[in-house]
Amino acid sequence: MSEITLEGVTKVFADGQEAVKEMDLEIGDGEFMILVGPSGCGKSTALRMIAGLEDITRGELKIDGEQMNDRAPKDRDIAMVFQNYALYPHMTVRENMGFALKLAGVDKTEINRKVEGAAQTLDLTQHLDRRPANLSGGQRQRVAMGRAIVRDPKAFLMDEPLSNLDAKLRVQMRTEVAKLQSRLETTTVYVTHDQVEAMTLGDRVAVMRAGVLQQVGPPAELYDDPRNLFVAGFIGSPAMNFMPGEIEGDRVTLPIGEAKLPEEARGRGGDGKVIAGLRPESFEDASMVDDELKRERGVIVEAEIDLVESLGSDLYAYFHVESEGVESEQLADLAEESIGETGAASLREGEEQIVARLDPASKIKRREPAQLWADTSKLHLFDPESGESLARRESAPEPGAG
Repeated sequence: MSEITLEGVTKVFADGQEAVKEMDLEIGDGEFMILVGPSGCGKSTALRMIAGLEDITRGELKIDGEQMNDRAPKDRDIAMVFQNYALYPHMTVRENMGFALKLAGVDKTEINRKVEGAAQTLDLTQHLDRRPANLSGGQRQRVAMGRAIVRDPKAFLMDEPLSNLDAKLRVQMRTEVAKLQSRLETTTVYVTHDQVEAMTLGDRVAVMRAGVLQQVGPPAELYDDPRNLFVAGFIGSPAMNFMPGEIEGDRVTLPIGEAKLPEEARGRGGDGKVIAGLRPESFEDASMVDDELKRERGVIVEAEIDLVESLGSDLYAYFHVESEGVESEQLADLAEESIGETGAASLREGEEQIVARLDPASKIKRREPAQLWADTSKLHLFDPESGESLARRESAPEPGAG
């Protein structure tokens, strides 16, 4: 086990592209750290610099307090699990798992002991004499993990290890990875573009955008207390709804109605325009909300439902409100990432789509008027220029702080 520290780590490629910019990140001994962000954000480049597969242009990388910038990958005592498994097709599972130890000159008896121990942990004992071609995708990924485990490294580095699996198997393997890391207590850095994986796996999550670390914290903190528009929009599924707002005194006017300003936002930006965010789960069918709760907080929204998606355990209702829309570079990046998602409605100019996550018992139907209740005590407010939050729940440390 080990601590990994990145201090001002920067990667500039030969063509001048700055893939990672001044990255400061402390990964604790035994911690499961997730690097997440859209394609091209620099997360895999950061992982490869930790592994020694990419040179560091500026900054320092330390493992257990020792500088690693110029150390070869084999001298860093880390094990990497790749997206494509990288197994030798002509070798058996046993030979694949023990190959690195064989190259290192480890005694054959010791190799067998370690391989069989890892195989038992990963439920691969009955497959040790099979070749990769005769295994399922999930079994091949477990073999790749077993090859890393037998080395007993200081840290595991995993680069989107589940992205080649189908949806059902990905959920199963996600659980297995979490259990394995908890049992081994080995420092793990895990890269993914899937924010659901990030939220369910990691002790802490580091969100990246365009090479810059945006926020680091436990999954619940990123969900409840996002630092900026990008984090707010990236974390959560379905994504947070954004709309223009205007603060006057202790009230904020929104396309869905007028609401009381959250305590955290008062005095932070004065009166004026803001970007407001409200998560889909902060809405409910008004007929299913207690009258006292409706009186205490929130607003009633009259809407015609454009689309209803029933997933059994959840009901997603899409509707539109009259709105001038919001403009932000951070939201533009998010829009590019979400192209092709379901639920998009055909909107006219001056309209904004909102998605509400409702109790599945709701009787709301498509193309019919409905009354929804929005819990505006859960409102997030952002500066329209900088994109920074005006309603942080608490004073949080800067990105990367351990």
